Amino acid sequence: MVINQLKAGAFLTYVSLILNNVISLLYTPFMLRMLGQSEFGLYSLVTSVVTYLTILDFGFGNAVIRYTAKFRAQGKQKEQYELFGMFFILYLCIGIIAFILGLGLYFNIDRLFSESMPVNELGKARIMLMLLIFNVTVTFPLSIFGSIITAYENFVFQRVINIARIMIYPCIMIPLLLMGYKAIGMVVLATILNILSLSINVWYCFTRLRIKVYFKNFNLGLLKEISGYSFFIFLGIIVDRIYWNSGQFILGIVAGTSAVAIYSIAIQFQTYYLNFSLAISGVFLPKITSMITNNSTEKEVSDLFIRTGRIQYIILTFLLSGFIFFGKSFILKWAGVDYKGAYLMAVIIMVPLTFTLIQNLGIIILQARNQLKFRSILYIIIASSGLAISIPLARVYQGVGCAIGISLALIVGNLIIMNIYYYKFIHIDIPRFWKEILNMSWPIIIMIFVGVTLNTLHPINNVLALVVNIIIFTMIYLPLIWLIGMNQFERNLVAVPIKKAISKIRSHHTMQY
Repeated sequence: MVINQLKAGAFLTYVSLILNNVISLLYTPFMLRMLGQSEFGLYSLVTSVVTYLTILDFGFGNAVIRYTAKFRAQGKQKEQYELFGMFFILYLCIGIIAFILGLGLYFNIDRLFSESMPVNELGKARIMLMLLIFNVTVTFPLSIFGSIITAYENFVFQRVINIARIMIYPCIMIPLLLMGYKAIGMVVLATILNILSLSINVWYCFTRLRIKVYFKNFNLGLLKEISGYSFFIFLGIIVDRIYWNSGQFILGIVAGTSAVAIYSIAIQFQTYYLNFSLAISGVFLPKITSMITNNSTEKEVSDLFIRTGRIQYIILTFLLSGFIFFGKSFILKWAGVDYKGAYLMAVIIMVPLTFTLIQNLGIIILQARNQLKFRSILYIIIASSGLAISIPLARVYQGVGCAIGISLALIVGNLIIMNIYYYKFIHIDIPRFWKEILNMSWPIIIMIFVGVTLNTLHPINNVLALVVNIIIFTMIYLPLIWLIGMNQFERNLVAVPIKKAISKIRSHHTMQY
């Protein structure tokens, strides 16, 4: 049963990821045109501001999963229920703190944004902010039940609820937008769906999993142990917020909602790009943990690091090069001419991000070895420095300035310092990694000339021309990377499943006759 839950859960995770990206790509152009740039910018700004309150989770959600699973394995049911009670009280207190901090933001909206926003936008911002503060306040104490479901390995239920939520939102929101409801309507619907899904989690825990919650024996020793475990996860959450949410906040103060809207589209493409990479690297955590536990050699770990990095590089450079040559035309057709500035911002972020993402396995190696301390502290320093650089740059270059600040932080922190750390202290063969990446880059260099030639000989004047150019680009890239870039192991990863599928089809066809 557990194995089936794991397999089905993993499958539904990818279904959820694909659905989320596809629906977002289809729904966003309609939403942008119905809202208008200013209204979309206002929505993006308020949601990014409230996102900072989620930092107060302190990484405890991950700790609930870990310690619940630990107590279950040990058969300590009473300790489980006491853990649930302790965290429910803790999250209730965090929710109250979030509400108080949110009120602080609410009463200071004029002071923060009055120079860049007109009075009518400030009024809408207050309403949305109060709704989202309420959303976050309720979410904290109820979020523990989602963690419990994960710890009990009931993955299918959670994924189905998530998929339903992904599909329901646009189905309801599209008629509301047509009826004239705009950013405030989006926030109201998001709040209702969030509270509904949280309530379903509560029902499932008490009626299906039959858990209990004991509000006694508040274990301070255990809380101290959990806090130590959660601290570096908490630092990672802060870094994530600084990188991907601070730009909207800065631009809201110095430039206004239109600048926020354009920058938000650039960040949306970064999110799509990031999701592709995480879907690949995430499957390696069990293997890496097993290798570390079984005292695998440094060469074996380095080999897996390089092998995974090469696979990531093949996929991500295809997406990146395609975006560089066709992304501007796509954004013009998809979002509209008002958002053309998002293209340059996205490219500035995505280029250094690519070389960070192909080393994602390094993070998993650090997790498996419980060596996240250096990386977490470094990223806080680097991300904060990038934020400091972004503020003056945003005043002059708006969203491009914010993108440059992120890009510089990625280059210094991820590409330079972390590569030295991986090599010197984790003993990953970084020189060999970059040598192999460089050797397999010839197809990418050739594709630069292909992309330039395509756009010159066949200018993109309409959607059909864009699709034709992408197809031609793909048809040249795939055989090129197959013949020049990929090694035999990588070719087998593609060829073997195809051969097996063909063999099964032939076998089935033969049995029928």
